[in-house]
Amino acid sequence: MSMDGSTPEAPITVSLKEPRDKAYWARYFQTPSEEVEAAVAEVGHDPAKVAERLGKPWPFEASGIV
Repeated sequence: MSMDGSTPEAPITVSLKEPRDKAYWARYFQTPSEEVEAAVAEVGHDPAKVAERLGKPWPFEASGIV
């Protein structure tokens, strides 16, 4: 929840262009970045589909960074 009390919006795409992006998504899904990359290669950049492929809910609130 943001400081104004609203719920933050989940990202709309899983971008893996930069090392920081890979680190973000690995931390977000609490899985190695290689697994995130493999999931994106299989299902595309939709975070809900990536989460499903990784066996995680979407949004993944347990990540601690949403």
